[in-house]
Amino acid sequence: MSDEQHGPRTEYKLETDSELRFEIENKNEKAIVTLFNGHAELFGTEMVMKKPYEFGVGAKVAIFTYHGCTIELRGKPDVAYVARETPMVQYLNCNSALEHLRAKAEQDELQGPVAMIVGPTDVGKTTLCRIFLNYAVRLGRRPIYVDLDVGQGGIAIPGTIGALLVERPAPVAEGFSQQAPLVYHFGHTSPSDNDVFYNVLISKLAETTLERLQANKRAKHSGMIINTCGWVKGSGYKHILHAVRAFEVNAVFVLDQERLYNELLRDVGQSVQVIYLPKSGGVVERTRSQRAEARDNRIREYFYGSKMPLYPHSFDVKFSDVKIFKVGSPALPDSCLPLGMKKEDNFTKLVAVQPSHQLLHHILAVSFAESLEENVIQSNVAGFICVTDVSMEKEVLTILSPQPRPLPQTILLVSDLQFMDSH
Repeated sequence: MSDEQHGPRTEYKLETDSELRFEIENKNEKAIVTLFNGHAELFGTEMVMKKPYEFGVGAKVAIFTYHGCTIELRGKPDVAYVARETPMVQYLNCNSALEHLRAKAEQDELQGPVAMIVGPTDVGKTTLCRIFLNYAVRLGRRPIYVDLDVGQGGIAIPGTIGALLVERPAPVAEGFSQQAPLVYHFGHTSPSDNDVFYNVLISKLAETTLERLQANKRAKHSGMIINTCGWVKGSGYKHILHAVRAFEVNAVFVLDQERLYNELLRDVGQSVQVIYLPKSGGVVERTRSQRAEARDNRIREYFYGSKMPLYPHSFDVKFSDVKIFKVGSPALPDSCLPLGMKKEDNFTKLVAVQPSHQLLHHILAVSFAESLEENVIQSNVAGFICVTDVSMEKEVLTILSPQPRPLPQTILLVSDLQFMDSH
């Protein structure tokens, strides 16, 4: 590709503690960034001198320098400017406090800090998690990253919660390496679609990750960083309190909402530190359609990859070879409930789903549960498939799968999420 096709070049000289921010919204645009001198980082990952980094549509980038640097930007992002007001130094101080707790935990053979990041939608929670995780790894730590945000699904796909052992910094233009994540199927993009089930999954994920911390010495001292949903009122606030207790959280970082900060100070108890932090001026609010598009992109990446293309498989599965369920059934009035059954039980009940055209384009989670004797709703999942065709005559589903046939297990859980495969 010739230089002209990459668009104009702009050189930015950044002073100490400032950052270059840019966004790309146009599908046909991309930007290439190169560091020519000094030191710079993107959300905690160090940039390599003279290495070109490419960003495409949807990129919202903030390249920060503690000591000053020169950066060349090629291309035409929608917005590009240098910001001198940034909360990065405060974020670094918080990270130093976490590192102090990790060093103490190592010395005393105890568990490292469990930190949770909370705040309303679009304040930079995921980015702050990434900064803390990257800094921890650069200091030789191996923290566990927990993502409770079913709306965006940073570890697997939307509609799930999960955990991941982070062993190396995230590449500059991508997310963390997805080696053997622990993932649970929720099946909706908001906890409010099934509060009871969401809390059950939080408890299960907390129990499993706390056990894993004890089993891995380096992870044990390194602790956890937990990302949460942007729903912070009413039931959303109750979910936050439930997660604080379930994960035995020591520190809660509240981004950009004093009301939430004060409520947590009142409700979490003396053993939990609550710290208020400003959001970065570079954080961009997304519209509902942008959020939906981001979800679609996450699912597309799961099947097709992003930088490195993946080649998913398409094959038929007989109706008779799988058992399909959804979690939760419509609530019955108390008078219709069987004796001794509580209303809540309905929300965590497995309901059999008969294969039909209604499954078309739906994402199905492949459960690790081998039989219905196991606790299926609390079993983690092996992966996800998408139904691309349903033949009632032949009694087969055509599915898109990241792996070749056969499916690793036969119990499938239906998600609300749909994916229209445009490849």
